[in-house]
Amino acid sequence: MAKNLQELLDESRSTVELLRISKLGTYIYPVVPTEFSNWRREQKAWRHTAVLYDQTHHMVNFFLKGPDALKLLSDTGINSFANFPLNTAKQFVPTASNGGVIGDGILFHEAENEYVYVGRAPGANWLHFHAETGGYDVEWRYDDRSPSRPYGHLVTRDYYRFQIQGPNAWPIIEKLNGGPLEKVKFFHMGYLDIAGSRVRTLRHGMAGAPGLELWGPYAEHEKIRNAILEAGAEFGIEPCGSRAYSSNTLESGWIPSPLPAIYSSEAERAYREWLPADSYEAINAIAGSFVSNNIEDYYLNPWELGYGSFVKFDHDFIGRDALENIDPEKQRRKVTLAWNDEDLAKALTTVLDRDGDGYQFFDLPNANYGSSNFDAVLDADGTNIGVSLFTGVTANEKRGLSLATVDRDVPEGAEVTVVWGEPDGGSEKTTVEPHQQLKVRAIVSPTPYSTVARETYQGGWRSTGAL
Repeated sequence: MAKNLQELLDESRSTVELLRISKLGTYIYPVVPTEFSNWRREQKAWRHTAVLYDQTHHMVNFFLKGPDALKLLSDTGINSFANFPLNTAKQFVPTASNGGVIGDGILFHEAENEYVYVGRAPGANWLHFHAETGGYDVEWRYDDRSPSRPYGHLVTRDYYRFQIQGPNAWPIIEKLNGGPLEKVKFFHMGYLDIAGSRVRTLRHGMAGAPGLELWGPYAEHEKIRNAILEAGAEFGIEPCGSRAYSSNTLESGWIPSPLPAIYSSEAERAYREWLPADSYEAINAIAGSFVSNNIEDYYLNPWELGYGSFVKFDHDFIGRDALENIDPEKQRRKVTLAWNDEDLAKALTTVLDRDGDGYQFFDLPNANYGSSNFDAVLDADGTNIGVSLFTGVTANEKRGLSLATVDRDVPEGAEVTVVWGEPDGGSEKTTVEPHQQLKVRAIVSPTPYSTVARETYQGGWRSTGAL
């Protein structure tokens, strides 16, 4: 039996096939209830009043400290670390030797020579491997995400992590504070007093309006949550369930789950031998209509994901040589695709089809049925011009949307076709039943799609600038 990812790949006929038939299915946001009211109401709250996101359980916390901590981050990230002051945060994007993105997350500079990476497993695993094997003078600790299905067992984390977001977020924050609170710069950290506890904060803007991320000891989770909801009641705050939470990115434009570009290059062999056979990378499920026998066709570089401005050649880092050989002006670019209502309706009503297999089920509000999703995007001639990577519906825009990366010469306003569903009746994934493919018309649109988010996000955060 395979003990690591490399052995698993060696035993498999095809890397693509291994990942396409994975039984993992879609990405689960654990522990937090799916809905507190309903997902439409909760989506509308981040646009019109305020919302409380509970981010405590679905992300890894990777704690890193020591004299070489910043060097490790600099050696593995495309970002510049020439300026990373204490009490600031930075979106961190690592690439493999081939220049493909591994993942991304947020780095918090919490104390001198102490950092916390918060994000999905691929970025944390990459940092863990290099901290353990790279000869750095660092200490680390891996606080894994909560179990996807805890089945009533006790769940605990090092931190609780909340966000208060929406147009009424700041009045709620100031009420909690007992008076006016300075709006520190975007991605700068501060403090807030809540219910007798000193709480660390990060200025954030996930819903397009000024808001804060808050964290502290997990033992205080319930106390802090209750205080926020009590203070926010008069301002219309809604607790957001995991069902709506995962769809906020459709409006804000962040593509959360690129396939880690680590499956093929010889330079990553030691990493694949280090990763267990049950790691995220080993059981990750590729889904969608785009199918290639070459796993590298699923890799995405920073420009394709909207991270091109993060790439700084002022330091040596893994993947630098590959990225220096890429012409940014020839890379695909991130867009939003606004799906045709009539075509989307066919997918939404397929569950009522009594005469045949129908189409692949379109769940609401997040329709993804794998952990890394790739649907083919075609032009009028049927030529593949990109891939659609994250799909769903937003009650704020009253539209089906997907986040995609398309050829640079495809203009905004162009009509393209998204192929929904997998070929040959579908794969063996547990999230797939036999179906036929559906061609969905879509209009190439800006990202972020939300006008509010597009006009208020700071440069770099899910758009085009740098942090």
